[in-house]
Amino acid sequence: MSSIKHFQVTFDCAEPERVARFWCEVLGYVVPPPPEGFATWDDFNHSLPPEKQDAGFVCRDPSGVGPRMYFQRVPEGKVVKNRVHLDVRVGTGLVGAERLATLQAECARLVPLGAVHVRTLFADEENESCIVMQDIEGNEFCLD
Repeated sequence: MSSIKHFQVTFDCAEPERVARFWCEVLGYVVPPPPEGFATWDDFNHSLPPEKQDAGFVCRDPSGVGPRMYFQRVPEGKVVKNRVHLDVRVGTGLVGAERLATLQAECARLVPLGAVHVRTLFADEENESCIVMQDIEGNEFCLD
């Protein structure tokens, strides 16, 4: 049995392009070039039947290492806590006050982009600090 080498993270959302562009800013991801034959993503989008326009959007790691992220429009809004969430690893290897300051600086960068600071979990005897946040449509993620 062979192992899976690549995977995609898919978000259900109301506004795929808006949410994708938010995550591009968070992760340093990029929007790939539009399909061949189209100068822009808007040109491609307008070529689709009306019911498929604005139905999905993609961003990817420019280095090709991280997973592709796909954002798909769904009719229902978010109702409950995510069963899976992303941990944005900005504090890896840092401890104590240095880690907390790094997490807080990243939080301060993301809030003007539309992220919401939910709570800060301070270090204890077992865990280092992390910050729980929500993206622009309320999906939870952690700065870790």
